[in-house]
Amino acid sequence: MADVPQLGARGGGWVVLQFALIAAIVVAGIVGEPWPDAARGTLRVTGAVLAVAGGALAVVSARALGRSLTPFPRPLERAGLVESGPYRMVRHPIYASGLVFFIGFSLAFSPWALLVTAVLAVVWGLKASVEERLLRMHDDRYDAYCRRTRHRLLPHVY
Repeated sequence: MADVPQLGARGGGWVVLQFALIAAIVVAGIVGEPWPDAARGTLRVTGAVLAVAGGALAVVSARALGRSLTPFPRPLERAGLVESGPYRMVRHPIYASGLVFFIGFSLAFSPWALLVTAVLAVVWGLKASVEERLLRMHDDRYDAYCRRTRHRLLPHVY
């Protein structure tokens, strides 16, 4: 497979694309056709639980990154390799937690939001590829980290 494009010096195109998709998820959730009445109550509760769990994991993951946190694929010059907290389990727990949050949001509101969330999952998978390529250039320990932490988003799956 060819290298995924970086989309700008810092990868700003990926940031714009992800925020556009996040906005589209919210709009689809608000104005999209709701889930069928028979499933709506159960999906709302399940969605709320997932959204809260995803939000909490995002906070924990962001705190673990500390000053290295950036929305851009290119790491900050001062960024260090983080292997603690959620980063022991997967290499991109912020993307994983974002997906859990938006799956929860979508289940609470609309199948159309879930469809856009699926597109966001693909975009974050591609963005993670770009980010990993840049992290390998930034820190020569990153390859060893990838061997120890084998999965990008979901332990034992991907």
